[in-house]
Amino acid sequence: MNQRESSKQIPYLAAALKAPRVAEAAERLATEARDANWSFEDYLAAVLEREVSARQASGAELRIRAAGLPTRKSLEDFDFDVQPGVRASVASLASGAFLHEARNVVLLGPPGTGKTHLAIGLAIAAARQGHRVLFASASDWVSRLSEAHQRARLGPELARLRRYPLLVVDEVGYLPFEQEAANLFFQLVSSRYEHASIVLTSNLPFSGWGGVFGDQVVAAAMIDRIVHHAEVLTLKGASYRLRGRGVDSLPSVTLTTDDKS
Repeated sequence: MNQRESSKQIPYLAAALKAPRVAEAAERLATEARDANWSFEDYLAAVLEREVSARQASGAELRIRAAGLPTRKSLEDFDFDVQPGVRASVASLASGAFLHEARNVVLLGPPGTGKTHLAIGLAIAAARQGHRVLFASASDWVSRLSEAHQRARLGPELARLRRYPLLVVDEVGYLPFEQEAANLFFQLVSSRYEHASIVLTSNLPFSGWGGVFGDQVVAAAMIDRIVHHAEVLTLKGASYRLRGRGVDSLPSVTLTTDDKS
């Protein structure tokens, strides 16, 4: 088969393999390969490398879109000069090694210190590394589980979620949970314990979780499972939303019995 016939065959073969970018890369690289006297192996590897890279990028985009992220914020965009204490830890977490070990990440700190930004950034990094991710606020996770429970599908739903290497639970502590909601959230945490990872954000220290979940025993058991295999990062400082607005700090929130009623 001569060069012209081969050139005509490549698009057909690439389409048959459902690898359309192979044809484009083969044509684009052919002249360069001939001029530089590439070996057949080098040429083939270069063509296939472009197909694999394109597929990975396409797959990552699909996973990011399916994750339910409220916005896109990468780790590269985070201002670590404001939070220098977490720079090294986040750089290590960005590798995704914690996902292979079913470890968790807990981001604690006042509102506006970047917890959600980091959680989104870790989710995007995981998606780019080939992992499926789901993101939701704590109240939204409870709503989802409550709906499954009402349909007598809680077990299957927890099993389905366990197949996701990473769940992000945002804003634990902003709203108190009723007893049933607290129990559902506990089941979510328990189902993933030593099986799959959670990235969790909270504006409260662990000592305040009893008030959120309405039961110190449930809160203690939940914290035990989350923290046993976890990286806990504490962010500090004033809210970035208030910078330059003449507001030095936000009021602290203490949950009381009246707040939960």
